[in-house]
Formats: sequence, structure tokens, C-alpha cells
Amino acid sequence: MGIIVQKFGGTSVADPQKIHNVAKAALKEQNNGNQVVVVVSAMGHTTDYLVSLAKEVTESPSPREMDMLLSTGEQVSIALLSMAIQAEGGKAISMNATQVGIITESVHGMARILDVKTEKIIKNLKKGKIVVIAGFQGITPDGEITTLGRGGSDTSAVAIAAALNADRCDIYTDVDGIYTADPRIVPTVQKLEQISYEEMLELARVGANVLHPRSVETAKQCNVLMRVRSSFKLEDKGTLILGVDDMEIYKPVAGTAADTSQVRIVLTHVKDAPGNAALLFGKLAENNISVDMIIQSFGRTSGSNDIAFTVSKDDKAQTIKVCESLLPELDKSGEIYVDEDIAKVSIVGAGMVDRPGIAASMFRALANVGINIKMISTSEIKISCLVNKGNEKLAIKTLCKEFNLDCEEAAVVNGDLPPGETK
Repeated sequence: MGIIVQKFGGTSVADPQKIHNVAKAALKEQNNGNQVVVVVSAMGHTTDYLVSLAKEVTESPSPREMDMLLSTGEQVSIALLSMAIQAEGGKAISMNATQVGIITESVHGMARILDVKTEKIIKNLKKGKIVVIAGFQGITPDGEITTLGRGGSDTSAVAIAAALNADRCDIYTDVDGIYTADPRIVPTVQKLEQISYEEMLELARVGANVLHPRSVETAKQCNVLMRVRSSFKLEDKGTLILGVDDMEIYKPVAGTAADTSQVRIVLTHVKDAPGNAALLFGKLAENNISVDMIIQSFGRTSGSNDIAFTVSKDDKAQTIKVCESLLPELDKSGEIYVDEDIAKVSIVGAGMVDRPGIAASMFRALANVGINIKMISTSEIKISCLVNKGNEKLAIKTLCKEFNLDCEEAAVVNGDLPPGETK
């Protein structure tokens, strides 16, 4: 008898009928001879409603009280799901993060899990109960309620699976697996039977919205076997996520994804002196601004450089403010340019390592359809290009064709999907 952790997102428990469907899925897994732990998010758009409610009360709610408020959504879900399992003839118990002992950092709104106590979970599993746990929340060592931020419930499920040494963590969502690209753009893309942690992590970072990077990173670090499955097609086995060494085969390019949520910032006439790049990006880090692509090039005047980088659209205003505050130190003659007309298009594949010609093929394919490249960023298993916004769909179709991601032979690949549940 093994332990299976199942995670169901907000759309999977949006109404009583769907909650009963989840109950049946949990009981089906238990009837297969496994002990079952279920992690759930708040029902439907409950969290969005609670956020809007808080903003009606005050424009600046305290982070502590926001966590206290938002954590209530999952408590409703776990109680209702436990009732549904019991109504279907099973045994179940609901537990919030405090009752389990999901210990986090003392950070509100974006806490990271430090430890998961397993004693109460194991005790109830041995009694034949399905343990239903609230995702997205934790508790600090001194008893303060916290939330984990975007992707929190996925991360909760993986962390619980790791602590229990579970056989597998199944992420149930409103899509039926991982695809080579967005099926809405390329209808002939293939669903993958398996994909590596490394490929899934990179794809999640460059625009694939099925899983949050934090959950994949946790799974990789703890070697938790994951499976992405459909809440509405319980017979479908979905896509398995595992270590690259355990995969049967992988292609040079595993999949492609597009991201239109970034802006490009360019600082001109930055003094060509040691420490200026550190000053700029250090100040951005102090303001909790994450930077993605970075390019430094020779400036148009002697002794200066131009620095271009990308950030989330949500961070645009704060980024500009930080850059303006630094201009006197970097160079008074410097200027700030903002380019919102961009989309990031990426290819990912563990098979890129030591495989020459992949980048050239990507650039040539884009050039052949008239797509200009504004910036390029690479890693061992990823190549990203900034292109003009509006060209991303053509780019995805072109790259799928170039790297055989839209044909029947595309066996083990990966990609962007319709938005799944990442809370």
C-alpha cells in the first residue's frame, strides 16, 4: 500500500457537484489500495472575492490580516470535501495547516515552507481515512497564519508528498496534461506522456501556466514524482514529471512557450565602471523586483554602456522609479526607455546540451517568416527571444514546425497550455 497525494484547484471544487466528483476521485484512488491525502484550494474565485472585499474595506490592508482573511477560503473547501467523501460512503477528516503543522517562514503573502509535520496525517491514514488538507497556507513557529502566494496549493501538495515519502503527487487541473505548445495556437500539438523536472521548470518560467515554478522546483529538490491530470477525465493518466535520468527518451527540443507579461527597460549612457550593474540590479532586488533577461552592450558614447532588461508588467512603475532614482549615480545624461511591445518566445529541451545548431535553427526559422529578434537569452536547456508583440503565435507555430513538435512523431515534449490552476 502506497501513499498518493492529490491536489485539486479552485475550478475543480467550484460547486457541490464538482466537489462530489473530487470525492469520487479520492475514493477511487483509495479503492486501488492506496492511502490518500487530498490538498485543495479555495472554491472557484473565492480568493479573488476575498481580495476585492478587503480592498473595499481599506486600500492598504495589512499583510497579516490579508493572510488571516485569505486562509479562510481553503477551510471551506476542506470541510465540504470531507463531507462529500463521507456522503459517498468513505471516511475522511479535514485539517488546516495549523492542525497538520505546515511550518513556514515568518513572511506574509509569500511564505516558503520550512517543515511539514506528518504525525497526525499518518495517524489518520492508518485509520483508513482520506486526509483532506488546506493548501496555500501555513503557520510560523510562533503561531502566525501565513499564505504561500501564487502556486501555493501546488507547492503545499508537493511538500506534503515529500514529507510523507509519497509514491506520487497528482496535480488535478482543468487540462489533461502537458503539451508541446498551446493547443489553442497549434491544434496538432501532442500531449506528453512524460517530461523532466528541468524541462517543466524552464517551461513554467517562460510562460507555461499549468504548474507554478515553485512546485516543480520543490519536486525536483525532493525527488517527488508528479503527474498532471484532468479533474474531469479521471481515466486519463495525464503527464508524468520525473528526473531526466529516469526518462526513456527525450528530444533535443521538448517544447515551446510564449510570455506576453513582460516589459523591456533600457538604460542608456551608463558609466562603464565597476559596480554600476551591481548598483542597478541590487537596488531592484531590494525592491523585490525580479529581472529576467539582461543584456549590456557598448553605448553610443565613449566610456558608457547601454543596459537592457525585462521585468513583469506589474513591476513596471516601481522599476522606472528605481531607475530614475539611480540616474544621478549612473550618469546624468542617461535616459530610460520602456518597450511594452514585446513577447518572449522560448524553446526548452534537456537534449539541447552539447547539441550544436539548435540556436541557429531557431533564429533562421523566425527570420524566414519575417520575425525580428530584439533580445536573446540562453541557458543549457533553454533559448528565449524577445519579438514584437503580436508575432508570438506565428513564432510558436513556426518553431513547432521547425522542431517537429506538432507531428505524431513528437514523443516526449512539453509546452504551454491554457491556464491551469496554480494556486
